[in-house]
Amino acid sequence: MERNERNRLSHDRKPSTEKSPSPDAPALVNWDLAASTAAAMVAPGPKMSAREIREAVADLRAAADTSVAHVHRITGLEAARDLRDSDVLVVDRASWARANSQSFSVLMGPALQHLAETRPEQLEAANTALGGTMTGAQLGAVLAFLSSKVLGQYDPFAALGGVGKPGGRLLLVAPNIITLERELNVEPADFRLWVCLHEQTHRVQFAAAPWLREHMLEQISQLSNGMMDKAQTLSERLGSAVKALTANSAGTGEKDNDGVPRKPADLLSLLQDPQDKERLSHLTAVMSLLEGHANVVMDAVDASIVPSVKTIRQRFNNRGAKRGWIDRFFRQIMGLDAKMRQYSDGARFVRAVTGRVGMEGFNRVWEKAENLPTEAEIHSADLWIARMGL
Repeated sequence: MERNERNRLSHDRKPSTEKSPSPDAPALVNWDLAASTAAAMVAPGPKMSAREIREAVADLRAAADTSVAHVHRITGLEAARDLRDSDVLVVDRASWARANSQSFSVLMGPALQHLAETRPEQLEAANTALGGTMTGAQLGAVLAFLSSKVLGQYDPFAALGGVGKPGGRLLLVAPNIITLERELNVEPADFRLWVCLHEQTHRVQFAAAPWLREHMLEQISQLSNGMMDKAQTLSERLGSAVKALTANSAGTGEKDNDGVPRKPADLLSLLQDPQDKERLSHLTAVMSLLEGHANVVMDAVDASIVPSVKTIRQRFNNRGAKRGWIDRFFRQIMGLDAKMRQYSDGARFVRAVTGRVGMEGFNRVWEKAENLPTEAEIHSADLWIARMGL
């Protein structure tokens, strides 16, 4: 979308720019700079007239409304009957980036507060060296890249910072939806409804499990706190890893019981202890569940609802083969490929469970945190079914 038209492609109320962190929260990241950097760097969207923009926004709003009844019918979740505690926003790329800078500030707030309370001298030194400028600019560049990739997103965390309605907000990124429907050469009305089915499912998930937002925030905070606590000894562990790598190369390193050289730890492993790895595994399983469930719902509609659904899914899945190496590189380092695996892993889990015990049995997953599947259970649905006594 051309720059002079982008600002029109949004909801009547764009994501608020009010501060999310508490007044006393450490300012290691300049969140305003992140949002403004992303807005300046976002790639232009498809060329459209003002009339075409208005029609696209209206179509997406209608598709978002229509999809809720289908989500309710497919999932059987009563939460789909009343979603008034959250917003649906049709936004442009810059607005999506701004909204995510707000959400990141909420997600990182507890970890930064923990750092301020446990090692204030390190936080002060980091603030002195960077002043939030470098980190804000770097985050803005990442958000600018991602802003052209995301079709939609349900954000339950912004409300914790006082932004929007208590339940959260669903963001539909209109330029990206339009760009992709043109690239795939599919029927726009069908594609827009298909996308909305996925995103509205996320909205329903958090409405059906109101405890889920706080649970995820607690797990993310604990994981971040643990990794920050270990960061001060990272240089020592990096040194040990380099020595181990050198020794393995020379054939003098440690070996396992079969005589195979032990593989040196990667950077993420160096920042994690067994508890951290367990939390990361748990969050991976939860994200696989959420994404896989939404994919199952969006593909559960038949041709009477989305006439070209099979064509859309086939072309959507095949588009990855056409990406250039630069795009593939950035997707890999930013974890987008891992996210796509979460979609497929989670969808296999949901289909396996519903195939065995039906949707009603599967819906026990939304009752409490203890019912969430583990990463092992995501890959072996029978384990979860047995643990639930189904």
